[in-house]
Amino acid sequence: MDRVQQQESVGPDEPADKTGLDRRAFLAAGAAAAATTAMAPPALALTQGFPVGPEPIRYPSAVWKVLDDRFRQYMIGNTPLVREWTGSLWAEGPAWDGVGRYVVFSDIPNNRQMRWDEVTGEVTLLRTPSNFSNGNTFDWEGRQISCEHQTARVVRYEYEGEPTILAETFDGKPLNAPNDAVVHPDDGGIIFTDPGYGSHWFYEGNVRELELPTSVYHIDAQGGKVTKLTDEIMKPNGLCFSPDYSILYVADTAPTHHPGEKAKIIAWDVQDNGRSLTNRREHAVLDAGFHDGIRADVDGNIWCGTGFGGEGVDGVHVYAPDGTKLGQVVMPEGTANLCFVGQHRDRLFMTASQSVYTLYTAAKGAHRT
Repeated sequence: MDRVQQQESVGPDEPADKTGLDRRAFLAAGAAAAATTAMAPPALALTQGFPVGPEPIRYPSAVWKVLDDRFRQYMIGNTPLVREWTGSLWAEGPAWDGVGRYVVFSDIPNNRQMRWDEVTGEVTLLRTPSNFSNGNTFDWEGRQISCEHQTARVVRYEYEGEPTILAETFDGKPLNAPNDAVVHPDDGGIIFTDPGYGSHWFYEGNVRELELPTSVYHIDAQGGKVTKLTDEIMKPNGLCFSPDYSILYVADTAPTHHPGEKAKIIAWDVQDNGRSLTNRREHAVLDAGFHDGIRADVDGNIWCGTGFGGEGVDGVHVYAPDGTKLGQVVMPEGTANLCFVGQHRDRLFMTASQSVYTLYTAAKGAHRT
């Protein structure tokens, strides 16, 4: 499978090529053309086809869609969307291991975790059964943390022995079905969401009545105490910190079970390393489909996996720190989740329904997983 990588632009004193057009001018022209193409109506962009696998395309790729001029600085005009692998039923929960140079992700209905190798580009089986795991991350000691649907618990895989159960109950009642997790760097505390999707059908876990409100929780890294941070959210799903860990963003996928509600990104100010949340507000509202997994870049923009909105909506939506939607990466499949990968964390890895994709960007992920 062909993969296009970025190359360094020529320096200010390097000569132009034989055509008289230096590479810096070419890249700038490509980015400008990408912006022009991306601003076309979604139907027009879609007719140009998506670059999946080795299929050749003409640069710039039509997947970029500009809604605000600030988005152009994150676009690259001479890079394709690459379909790295297909074969899942519902791909989810990607997390980047920079030491191993791989992404772990979940194929929830198939009850397995997969591994995409950045070096070879291959996807191989990592773990089965996975207890229908969904979201994955790594703690600050490099250990994998997974949210399991079937067992309704958060676990940590150790360097040897069986996984450690970090959370499975609250107030004496079983959790609904943990979904996604993040780790605070100062004390290793874990925040996770518990919407209960793994309890609604056997396809992704078990069928059982939810005994707790859909909530966001904190696990103390030292004593293991589980604290409820908030239940003021209908279906808390993906989550991420702002670059400085002062804000927690959580995707609310309410439309899946609350007709008439819209999908939102809810923000809170983080207190005491994530042990409490204050100042709840709506950061963004989506008119169609819903946001699932989310990640921040170093400039504080929030990149949101988006699905069930149809053509022109499914893919990745990007919001500025002020909540303005800057642009989209329009995908051929609904996109559940994403993470920034690679040495410079400038490459999007996207779990999109039956497939996983990558796309180089000019953005840089704020966090290492």
